[in-house]
Amino acid sequence: MQAEQFVKSRQRDWEQLNHLLQQAERAIQRLSPEDIDRLGRLYRATTSDLALAQRDFPQHRVTLYLNQLVGRAHATIYQSEPLAWRRLKAFVTQGYPRLFRETLPFIVAAALLFFVPALLAGVATYLEPAWGYTLLPSGAHELMERLERRELWFDMEVAERPAIAVGLMTNNIGVAFRAFAGGMLAGLFTLYILVLNGLLLGVVSGVAFHYGVGHGLWNFVIGHGVIELSIICFAGGSGLMMGWAMLRPGLLSRRDAVVAAARRAVLLLSGSAPFLVAAGLIEAFISPAELLPWPVKWAVGTLSGLIFYSYLFLAGRGDSGREP
Repeated sequence: MQAEQFVKSRQRDWEQLNHLLQQAERAIQRLSPEDIDRLGRLYRATTSDLALAQRDFPQHRVTLYLNQLVGRAHATIYQSEPLAWRRLKAFVTQGYPRLFRETLPFIVAAALLFFVPALLAGVATYLEPAWGYTLLPSGAHELMERLERRELWFDMEVAERPAIAVGLMTNNIGVAFRAFAGGMLAGLFTLYILVLNGLLLGVVSGVAFHYGVGHGLWNFVIGHGVIELSIICFAGGSGLMMGWAMLRPGLLSRRDAVVAAARRAVLLLSGSAPFLVAAGLIEAFISPAELLPWPVKWAVGTLSGLIFYSYLFLAGRGDSGREP
């Protein structure tokens, strides 16, 4: 059979399938049961036509046309949205909190690398603020000078807060990403990012308390800080997990161990991103709000932390309360 004869004999069915697909792509719910049945029959017939065309007319334009038509029909009939939605729901309700608990040792290690330097630097600079110039890079010296003048940096004009919110979220996500990506250097850069940001937090807090503005600083930090600092530790834990897989691959090859760890790390970081965005919004709109008394801000931080960690430790468990 020649290509032209083949097209002439089957073109009417293809046009009908195309017409049904146009309707289904706008709103598949509008198709009647009869239309759905006809759509399935036409799809199966056109799939057979495509196989014949690929065998007999592989270079003819009808083969490309049928390939595109069958692809559209397959995507319409076997729509992936419900499956994707179920997978997303399963990840949010079960997968992410379970992944958190599985990687908890690395997250705890990251938290120690962050908070121990913060505590030591905080005590040291509270007793002697000049240590801040030694512990921090030169780019942070301006911050030290503002604290010495008893100035805090988060007095924001209301009109500027949306732009500042974007900037804060970008900065927070950037710190988390660098802590995560540092795992590709055997975790060494992750260690550096965690210690550096821990020192920054500790120095700023210590100097602020020394000059009498520490309470104002932490009234600002607490609302968003529980979630924000937690997720930075999660990202650091992800980086340490990749670094550990690189150094100690176990029974797997080094490449396979790193790929497996990276897959879990990406999932952990991806699941954390919405919470980091929420922390950035709190940081921009609630933390600097002068009309909100400090107990409200502390309540926001405490409540957000309780909800966040209750979800992480309790969600996705079996009926008995144990991991399935």
